[in-house]
Amino acid sequence: MDFLILCLTALGSFTVLFLIAKFIGHKQIAQLDFFDYITGITIGSIAAEMATELEEPWKPLIAMLIYGGVTVLLSVISHKFPRSRKYLNGTPTILMDHGKLYRGNLKKAKLDLSEFMVLCRQQGYFDLTAIQTAIYEYTGNLTILPVSDSRPATPKDMNLSPQQELLFTELIMDGRILEGNLKRMGLDRTWLFRQLEQRHIHSAKEVFLAVCDRNLKFVVYDRKNESAPP
Repeated sequence: MDFLILCLTALGSFTVLFLIAKFIGHKQIAQLDFFDYITGITIGSIAAEMATELEEPWKPLIAMLIYGGVTVLLSVISHKFPRSRKYLNGTPTILMDHGKLYRGNLKKAKLDLSEFMVLCRQQGYFDLTAIQTAIYEYTGNLTILPVSDSRPATPKDMNLSPQQELLFTELIMDGRILEGNLKRMGLDRTWLFRQLEQRHIHSAKEVFLAVCDRNLKFVVYDRKNESAPP
């Protein structure tokens, strides 16, 4: 009987953990911030405890749900209130700039010189003099701006004059027309619906994303492609 209960609690633990993970969303390990990493370990530990708890398995279940709920709540807060991100996720730290290594910032980022050198080599920089600026992101990744004579060649370096690309502005997102962006572009709904009709789209609700640049280049992504092919 105890063996059967153990099997059921283990299966229940796995199911709840799977559902919480799907609800929270997934990131690569390198993209996890400190809080997500700690939360993932804690939820996994509680799930293991639930799998072997025969007398009162509901206690670790409630703990798992609380941890998952708090994680989702903080994620919503960081999206709704961008200023809170520096408190929840942290901020980028400049480790090197204009040939100067900042010892205090390395210490703040909990990195020693050998770890910093490893991160530089992983980015393809074996010579620190080729680095203009190195920024340690809150995700744990190192972003590097190379010095001018070490960066990849550009069309300007080869005396080429490609046409300037323009920024695109979102006009429809997830079936909702962004009236403010439409107005800033000097456009109206009549123009927008005419563009949709030309593409045989009868309603904004059929559109996942629609963008437009200052040259009125209009690009639409419809809702038909819900997921990538396997």
